[in-house]
Amino acid sequence: MSFSIIGHSLATFCHFHPKLIQITSNQNQKKYLFINAIHWKSKMWQDLKKICELQPNYSSKNTPQMQLRGEVLRGPLKDAIEDLAGVLAPKLGRFGGSFHVDASDGVGRKTELPWVRFCSSEMSPRPTEGFYCVIHFSTDGSAVHVTLSCGSSRFKGGEFVILPESEIDAQTSWARGVIASDFGSLDPFVDDADFGARRPLPKAFQRAVAISKRVAYQDLEVTDFPELLASAAERLKAIYDAQSTGRDLAPADVDEVDLKRTISPTKNGGRRQGFGLPTAARKAVELRAMDVARLDLESRGFEVTDRSANHSYDFEAKRHGQAMKVEVKGTTSDRADAILMTRNEVELHRAEKGTTSLMIVSGIRLEGVGGEYSASGGTLEALDSWDVDEWMLEATAFRVSRKLD
Repeated sequence: MSFSIIGHSLATFCHFHPKLIQITSNQNQKKYLFINAIHWKSKMWQDLKKICELQPNYSSKNTPQMQLRGEVLRGPLKDAIEDLAGVLAPKLGRFGGSFHVDASDGVGRKTELPWVRFCSSEMSPRPTEGFYCVIHFSTDGSAVHVTLSCGSSRFKGGEFVILPESEIDAQTSWARGVIASDFGSLDPFVDDADFGARRPLPKAFQRAVAISKRVAYQDLEVTDFPELLASAAERLKAIYDAQSTGRDLAPADVDEVDLKRTISPTKNGGRRQGFGLPTAARKAVELRAMDVARLDLESRGFEVTDRSANHSYDFEAKRHGQAMKVEVKGTTSDRADAILMTRNEVELHRAEKGTTSLMIVSGIRLEGVGGEYSASGGTLEALDSWDVDEWMLEATAFRVSRKLD
């Protein structure tokens, strides 16, 4: 097939035959991507505009306008993003092999915030789980929003139940931190996630946005959407990389995954199945946490003795004739709002309340070569005179023993 077609002819050809082009050589790969990009620029801005123009006519009922909106959303717009798989999937790195696109204008009743998204189905098997790139539309039709968002609800009892705001906020804040750390800033996804939603579930969609780029209606025709979506995919990969090592989980969640794997090794762990630290890596994290905690205690004038070998706490810290028993928890997770403790550790903190301390070192970074690991960094949270009963205690596993006659 010749690639000498130029200008309007190429755009027209791509519009009517985007999936008939077969490219096998590396030399022609860029031309294939170029053709798909022209397909986007020559046609899809019109579909985006059409949805924007239909937004002010929103109804929860399946009116003719809402029928047309759904047809455009689930048809040519969804198809166009699928045609960009050759551009977007490689940007997701090792997660690109499960590149997936879907769209929705409501389940049953029509939603005021229709959407189309792409993701790794491994990391986000459904819109209520994980992170993904999603295109939203302002309710008044004034703009299109290219965002990275996370699931904001769960399907329970036959309907979608909105997650607590604190849980959504923690996830989006974590994602922004990952992106800012990896890319130096959030640019160009720095716009407010205000789509004009009025109903509870669409409002939850807004809250679940980590980063957003607003494209005004009048700018749709001149915006390079393939490039913008590719930038979003690069940032989505950073989130997936962090999630694959459990950085979005609390230390207790990471430990629970390993615990469940030990108890039921044949059960599928979903997108969490692949991560878990080798013994040598765990040891490196533990030693790093102990070093960070010791340095902090000594800087505060404590005399520190390591008791971890034969006691249910790690350090004994003495100062001014008073002793404090210190529990140290280290993790590669960025969140430190839940930990696992043994029964003996909990009983110690209850029995000696007011004279014990919990020191959590989160965000420890690992480097491994040939099965040997070194750990660095970490953020310390020192909770002196820690009251274990101010935290919620939940049973995550039971020892089940046969009754003896």
